[in-house]
Amino acid sequence: MTAFLNVESSLTGRRWVSPDDALIRHAEGLSQATDLPLAVARILAERGISAEEAAGYLAPTLREMLPDPLCLKDMAQAAERLVAAVTGHERIAIFADYDVDGGASAALLIDWLRRQGRKATLYVPDRIDEGYGPNAPAITGLAAKHDLIVCVDCGTLSHDALAAADGTDVIVLDHHLGGETLPPALAVVNPNRQDEDGSLGHLCAAGVVFLTLVQAGRVLRDQGLPEPPLLPLLDLVALATVADVAPLTGVNRAFVRQGLAIMARRERPGLVALSDISKLDTAPSSFHLGFMLGPRINAGGRVGKADLGARCLSSADPAEAARLAEMLDELNRDRRAIEAAVREEALSQVEARGDTTLSWAAGEGWHPGVVGIVAARVKERTNLPSVVIGVEGGTGKGSARSVAGVDLGRAVQRLAAEGLIEKGGGHRMAAGLTVAEAGIAAAMQRLAEIIEPELAIRSGANDLRISGLLEPAAASPELMEMIEAAGPFGQSSPAPRFAFSDLVLDSAATMGDGHLRTAFRVAGQKPLEAVIWGAMSSPLGPALLDARGQRFHIAGKLELSHWGGRSRVRLRLDDAARV
Repeated sequence: MTAFLNVESSLTGRRWVSPDDALIRHAEGLSQATDLPLAVARILAERGISAEEAAGYLAPTLREMLPDPLCLKDMAQAAERLVAAVTGHERIAIFADYDVDGGASAALLIDWLRRQGRKATLYVPDRIDEGYGPNAPAITGLAAKHDLIVCVDCGTLSHDALAAADGTDVIVLDHHLGGETLPPALAVVNPNRQDEDGSLGHLCAAGVVFLTLVQAGRVLRDQGLPEPPLLPLLDLVALATVADVAPLTGVNRAFVRQGLAIMARRERPGLVALSDISKLDTAPSSFHLGFMLGPRINAGGRVGKADLGARCLSSADPAEAARLAEMLDELNRDRRAIEAAVREEALSQVEARGDTTLSWAAGEGWHPGVVGIVAARVKERTNLPSVVIGVEGGTGKGSARSVAGVDLGRAVQRLAAEGLIEKGGGHRMAAGLTVAEAGIAAAMQRLAEIIEPELAIRSGANDLRISGLLEPAAASPELMEMIEAAGPFGQSSPAPRFAFSDLVLDSAATMGDGHLRTAFRVAGQKPLEAVIWGAMSSPLGPALLDARGQRFHIAGKLELSHWGGRSRVRLRLDDAARV
């Protein structure tokens, strides 16, 4: 197949490819049958949507897409026990993971309880001192003072820790891969238990918590009691779904779509404060959740106090929320500095080794709070599953990030079963592990062997997929509004990437921490603004910074921003090639 616009090797070394002929014909037929612009029809064609399904896809409703919570095992017990704790004025503790999904899950429960005049104790373990998930000392302490402990985004593999509850009821609301046996808990609600059918395996923990609250509402209603409204909670579900890189398919798409609309109302003090400190000047999108709000919420768990994110998200006091958001923003700046140093060392190791199946790096003293995000950066650079491990006192603690088509969580679990690592687990796109320093190389070699068959079928994985060609003048706010109706976009539901042919680079200037703001023009049309995030740490930034007046094909994702009462379209540029 001929490369799109004949780009065989772009500035980032990628070949540009267009959809196959069958998809193009399907899109043209959709456009004719529905009167949708071809650019929108191509998005629907990529999702396998027919002309008859198009209207429903562009206007999904949560009512139609929400699954019955009772399809998940232990759901009835969990919901009934939660309601009993509320109506019985019992003492409730929430044990949450320290990432966005854990923080949002905890905030969901705290908000739901608050609406019924109840409070809960929040406990988030310290990443360095306690590590991921429940630990026996913490559970023992909570059990001594509470009647019910709810573990969110963790607990499925915590057999020994939950055994320390000593008679206090424990509910686990999680989505991480389960083992052959379940921990000693009253209920373990997890779509990724081994005895589940996997149909809801794409949910993040916040999605599981939301379904639990749906069922709890039914229980309240059956008892003749008022039930708190649930739709206002969808902003938290949307945030967690995007930040945890859950696939935006099925009910997740409805969660994020509805959640973004609720977030735009600016009613949750924590999200308002985080949006303001992030200088978010437009209606939120999936991109903003994943790349602006998410990193700040995560910063507390990475390099600061672990519960800051959950406290900010659950705060009902605007002043308190603003103070917490400022603390998270400052910690995020610290995180970026630490991350930059680790990233440079990790990439040097990866490049020196020349990995072709699994990119991995390990270093003494690397901060455990940044190894996950560095693994994500290494994955982006190499387009391979990546593992980054920080070593301290002879023990390595690492995070792994995967690429589409490779189930890294299951592979890491297999490593643990084979005894090559001390422990590990996660989900398809992300995992964590603990390994003896002396065994790192052997474990990584074996991990590469495990994932190689899945990786081998990813033909053309480094190609840049182009949805179609646009003229700059066609990139209008009206087209963008129609494209956004086909969203939200994210994991497993990528935003369309459009190419623009033979444009002149009009201007290029750095901004912020290594980003680039550019403008491209074609005779007779207004310039197309484009921004390149992280440009100066990739080949794109240096190549474009001093290339004013030169001609390029460019490719990227369109985004709509609102400023000063006006809407304008700009391109989030992914790649460029010299003409």
